[in-house]
Amino acid sequence: MFFDSSFIILVPALVISFFAQLKINSTFDKYSKINSINGYTGSQVARMLLDYNGLYDIPVEIISGKLSDHYDPANKVMRLSEDVFYGTSVASIGVAAHETGHAIQHKENYAPLTLRNTIVPVVNLSSNLSWILFIIGIFLGWAGLIRIGIILFTAVVIFQLITLPVEFNASKRALNILKSKSILYEDEIAGARSVLSAAAMTYVAAALMAISQLLRLILISNRSRD
Repeated sequence: MFFDSSFIILVPALVISFFAQLKINSTFDKYSKINSINGYTGSQVARMLLDYNGLYDIPVEIISGKLSDHYDPANKVMRLSEDVFYGTSVASIGVAAHETGHAIQHKENYAPLTLRNTIVPVVNLSSNLSWILFIIGIFLGWAGLIRIGIILFTAVVIFQLITLPVEFNASKRALNILKSKSILYEDEIAGARSVLSAAAMTYVAAALMAISQLLRLILISNRSRD
């Protein structure tokens, strides 16, 4: 059932996701080879930008994995991958600044970030429960369960859509502050922008995939009633 003709709905999103992942990896690797003129590491830049914004209490920690960098709003911790933490490249600095942008958003109660953080527990539950209820509803022919499954999965779509302005805004903040504080210079800013734009495409791809999955669930649901 889940690999029938309706699967074609997912194909465009799958293709975009594939190329978005290739793009971020290739772009990050390209600009990882270009060291910044000032020679700051990603961790130094993160610390500087946090301090510039009065966020002295947020530690910058190292985390395993490639491009696993993130700001943890629940624990108020900045976590950077080894490549970014120790790296002095344009790519490392761009990613570190982007994550700092999220910390600044948190401090300023940026509305999309606040909303996203609020619905995280709901999304964590609904992302798994939605499929369970939907599949049970399909096999048992219970329209109510099918509808609940679709409604729960809609929360996942909403989360992905809210994520887009959060990520775009963090990148904008990052590039503005890197330029205004002369941490990166003009050509370097262009490289950092390329890295962050490639990263943004992965979030666009995730949103398209979620929307496609929702449309497919609705199609399967309509078919089950025929």
